[in-house]
Amino acid sequence: MQRISKYFDTSAVCNPHPKGTGKEKPLSINPEMTQTFKSRSVEWVDFVIYWSIALIPFCISISPAPANILMGFLIAAFLIKKILQREAIVSRTGISIPLLFLFIITCVSVINSINYKDSIKGGIFRLMQYAFVFFIMVGEIKNRRHIHRIVFFIAMGVVLVSIDGIWQVVAGRDFIRGYATIVNIGLLRATASFKDANLLGIYLSAFSPLLFGLTIYSKSKRKIALICLSAIALTGIMITYSRPTLLAIYIALFFLSIARKNKVIITVLIIATLISPFILPKSVKMFAKQVAYNPLRFMCNDDRIAVYRNSINMIKAHPFIGMGANTFMKNYKKYKESPEYRNIITLDYMYAHNNFFQMAAEIGLIGLSIFIWMLYRLFMECRNIYRALSDNYLKMVSLSLSACLISFLINGLTESSLYYSRLAIIFWYICGLSLSLKKFTPPFFES
Repeated sequence: MQRISKYFDTSAVCNPHPKGTGKEKPLSINPEMTQTFKSRSVEWVDFVIYWSIALIPFCISISPAPANILMGFLIAAFLIKKILQREAIVSRTGISIPLLFLFIITCVSVINSINYKDSIKGGIFRLMQYAFVFFIMVGEIKNRRHIHRIVFFIAMGVVLVSIDGIWQVVAGRDFIRGYATIVNIGLLRATASFKDANLLGIYLSAFSPLLFGLTIYSKSKRKIALICLSAIALTGIMITYSRPTLLAIYIALFFLSIARKNKVIITVLIIATLISPFILPKSVKMFAKQVAYNPLRFMCNDDRIAVYRNSINMIKAHPFIGMGANTFMKNYKKYKESPEYRNIITLDYMYAHNNFFQMAAEIGLIGLSIFIWMLYRLFMECRNIYRALSDNYLKMVSLSLSACLISFLINGLTESSLYYSRLAIIFWYICGLSLSLKKFTPPFFES
């Protein structure tokens, strides 16, 4: 009876008809029980949030399905936690205002959409999903150990697909999803668990700079292990033969070396630049000759340039608010040149192969301007966080994450990486992780 009375008022059971009332007293719940249930519920959703954040980068390397399932659990757990604790869902960050305006212009762009369902589901709702991931990352990173676990699973994802790509080149098919290698301009290119070598390149170039940065500047006992892991990641990058990926990694490494004033790395990169024309595969040299050594044609191919010209036609048609979120592919055929650039014939249904062209076409030049404003605020915030951090490990994580963002954006000059659902989440994940480090700067850390 004592154990039961801890949670319930048992007087109603012992004396169902209190004197003078003639009525039965209702059974009441002890507030202590409610508080205990609430606390345990928060503990469970915290557990889901904690490990979902850590595992998402690794799951992306395997397949879209587990990553999407984890993302669903993450958002659901986050919303439950906020409801239980009666807290605001959106936290204040350095890019909250630009992100709000980006969401507004995305909604406004639906006015010109030829398919409202696609624009709402694949445009507005998808941006909301990415925004949730961003705010969850900013607010739910727990401590230094959580950061370390996230870095560990990012590294494991990079190494897994790199080994998978190496196996694919040797055996003919990758061991995760059974994809075969592809051949372009006489080169056998690895795709690993992705459908295309360029998509593998986007994944590796987005996360590898974090591994490279920690390897270059680590002074711990793990440096030898980090060097080995970085070598595997670099091999995976090389066998994609993705020119934008190689350029993105080159610029990311240059950024890291300049930021830390590392003359050795700068010298190595300059030497690599000078000797690269002599060590390129023969088929690449022949391709460069075919495009008359034009750097734009060499990096983008004639078919991409044709797509860019068609994209400009789309932007001219609706320059301010675009033709509707998530409608580029449906509108593309209507705006193709005739004949197209250098008599190239592009498909009637395709991406822009450039984040900025596709964004301008879908949500207009206003939307693109807001996104660029958001990027400016993002990098300024990352710079301030890096300067304020006193922990050397977190300082290098911060700098390396900035290199990851730079690499992702560089690769996005030739791919619509912000519009591939499997890869777009990486950008918002890294943004949130970068800004979450603000809580480890002195004023926040002390509080």
